[in-house]
Amino acid sequence: MKIMFISLGCDKNLVDSEVMLGLLRDRGYTLTSDENEAEAIIINTCSFIHDAREESVETILEMAKLKATGACRLLIVSGCLAEKYKEEILEEIPEVDAVVGTTAYDRICQVIEEAGQGKRPRAFESIDRLPEGHVRRVITTGGYFSYLKIAEGCDKHCTYCIIPKLRGAYRSVPMEDILKDAEELAAAGVKELNIVAQETTMWGKDIYGEKRFPMLLKKLCRIEGIEWIRILYCYPEEITDELIRVMAEEPKICHYLDLPIQHASDAILKRMGRRTSRKELETIIGKLRAAMPDIALRTTLITGFPGETREDHEETLAFIDAVRFDRLGVFTYSPEEGTPAEKMDDQIPDRLKEARRDELMSLQQAISEENSRNMVGKTIRVLVEGKIPEDRVYVGRTYRDAPDVDGYIFLKAEEELMSGDMVYAKVTGSDAYDLTGEVLYEFTQ
Repeated sequence: MKIMFISLGCDKNLVDSEVMLGLLRDRGYTLTSDENEAEAIIINTCSFIHDAREESVETILEMAKLKATGACRLLIVSGCLAEKYKEEILEEIPEVDAVVGTTAYDRICQVIEEAGQGKRPRAFESIDRLPEGHVRRVITTGGYFSYLKIAEGCDKHCTYCIIPKLRGAYRSVPMEDILKDAEELAAAGVKELNIVAQETTMWGKDIYGEKRFPMLLKKLCRIEGIEWIRILYCYPEEITDELIRVMAEEPKICHYLDLPIQHASDAILKRMGRRTSRKELETIIGKLRAAMPDIALRTTLITGFPGETREDHEETLAFIDAVRFDRLGVFTYSPEEGTPAEKMDDQIPDRLKEARRDELMSLQQAISEENSRNMVGKTIRVLVEGKIPEDRVYVGRTYRDAPDVDGYIFLKAEEELMSGDMVYAKVTGSDAYDLTGEVLYEFTQ
């Protein structure tokens, strides 16, 4: 049977998809990217916010049409949308043959076999379960970078977030499994590991009784072939002095950190159920920049949260203007069914949410333009990702740029480069989010 896989949502979901692809490959299924020849289509869905749910539903309906016009015989829905709406999906979309929950993806081969027999299976396990066994996953990111998921679930219970109900409590992946996964990725040619979880900084607490993320990082740094290690999803309150020290000392760890703060008004942070204040955020950021003056900091904000006043918004604007993040994304608040924030008073009109988002992003664009200009003239290491033949330039990323969410550097080179090459380049130009540069052939660090 030929199987096509569609992975939606976050990079953590992508890792689950790659594990399922590995299981299917090992069982002997043929994988295809052609929807017209696929006999089975699996959609790994997202349900984090309204827009993600809409995309998931639209994708399911689009693929359902292929059962009437193409080779498709089986349509299977997995992931967060399946976990939340398992009965509704099967009742309202008759073309769907099976649903698979967020912690049952290791049963995908069994589900396909049962669906092929007309059983219309529902595969669900406790959301506090970790799928069993180690699988050599199929890398879908191009081969030179990958995501390394070190934990599942979350214990924070922010008032706007549905993740704990869909993904369960925080469970660390055992160290031996993480290291084996990383070693296999390195052996396959991966040079950049992007470490992900709902929260990376808490790793080990549930297994060892204490956070051991710095220890894990040091072990990952010893893996031959890995050249960059990037840390994503660090809750600010869990960033320890030890973590900062390890980041500063280990040359493979990128001086880059993604720390989602969500807001800067103490009143709104409290309503969100967040565990930091504005002053604490300033202290943590100060420590990071003191230890690593070249660190690139990325964050995300939610605007239009229930009860957010103009003063709260102005406070966030002032904070962003003072801190000057290198990378920043803004989401308008989306009421999620089953969360405390959904029932809060003082919901903000959509037009006001969007206006405040635009104001934050306008400020950040000016900051980004200044930060980018400050890079001109510097020499920086670049991971080459591809080539634009018509422009005769290569596309790459620096340590300051996470895959898919940050910017690029566009390079001129005298010699042919390959995707996955790591080179040094001099930055020659900039705009708000991207850089231009020239490859240096005689530079060594």
